[in-house]
Amino acid sequence: MGIPEKISKRAAELRKLIDRHDYRYYVLDAPSIPDAEYDKLFRELADLEAQYPDLIVPESPTQRVGATPLDSFAKIEHTTPMLSLSNAFDEAEVRAFDKRVRDHLDFAGIIDYAADPKFDGVAVSLIYRNGKLFRGGTRGDGNVGEDVTANLRTIKAIPLKLGESVPGDFVVRGEVLMFKKDFLQLNRDQAGRGEKEFVNPRNAAAGSLRQLDPKITATRPLRFFAYGAHFSDEKDEEHSAKLPSTHRKVLDHLEKLKIPVCREGEVVRGPDGLLAYYEKMNRRREKLPYDIDGVVYRVNENMLQIALGYVARAPRFSLAHKFAAEEATRITGEYLPLDISPRAEGYESVW
Repeated sequence: MGIPEKISKRAAELRKLIDRHDYRYYVLDAPSIPDAEYDKLFRELADLEAQYPDLIVPESPTQRVGATPLDSFAKIEHTTPMLSLSNAFDEAEVRAFDKRVRDHLDFAGIIDYAADPKFDGVAVSLIYRNGKLFRGGTRGDGNVGEDVTANLRTIKAIPLKLGESVPGDFVVRGEVLMFKKDFLQLNRDQAGRGEKEFVNPRNAAAGSLRQLDPKITATRPLRFFAYGAHFSDEKDEEHSAKLPSTHRKVLDHLEKLKIPVCREGEVVRGPDGLLAYYEKMNRRREKLPYDIDGVVYRVNENMLQIALGYVARAPRFSLAHKFAAEEATRITGEYLPLDISPRAEGYESVW
């Protein structure tokens, strides 16, 4: 059946409108229309696609929950490993990190660092092929993870299509997490159904992302923050040259592509700047809408990151500075134990 031009244009317009409202609601936290009006737009698009199936495209908002349940997750091999970060727990270790960086670079001056919150969530890798979400997986052992593409597609903060054309395989690394208020509501809903409550937001995010039925994942209030990007073929100089020259500018670029990034990050100077940022975020952590368990420092200049390289399975240019572990978290008036399983060999999974 041929699709009238008027219908085709209206479907395209509806997809753009819904994507725009999803971005404002799930990324900017600034909804511009009432839920009822949003639902009306969504139903109109769904009805048009039902009447004209040829209108359906993978990036349509209606296709976020279209996959059938799986028997198990397939494996996904990361073209660039999702490495670990060395941990620091006190001022002396942070200053020693800065000294190692300057010694390796043979640089006596002050280094600029990008400092960001360290989310207590689940690390994932997204692959956008020519601007469209193609595949996504968990970190796994750093080299091989689980293919959770169908579940990642249900997270409305993750765009199915980038805000502008990006050639090749563009890899976005980030964290799936659950905001505190959403976690509390989820546990209220679980309790109301007589089902087991989650221990903390990280536990809830991990369990929700690893559902074999994407329709269950779609009911969970998952969010996403990106913290880095690269092209899968590191030798593709033409594409890679289009990326900005610093970590902070890369995040700004991702934001222009409608990929959510955390705006709590800063560029700071030297170890004093790192420690000041740590103290600032430690004071602010209870007021943030999401859980963090520390901060992450990275040498801001990408060329300096390349010069520093890696040691063992961790980058020389980055460090996770952990907060002191809390023994309990406030959950609707009661205290429940945190799920703080120890990480092997003093390393924290890269976020």
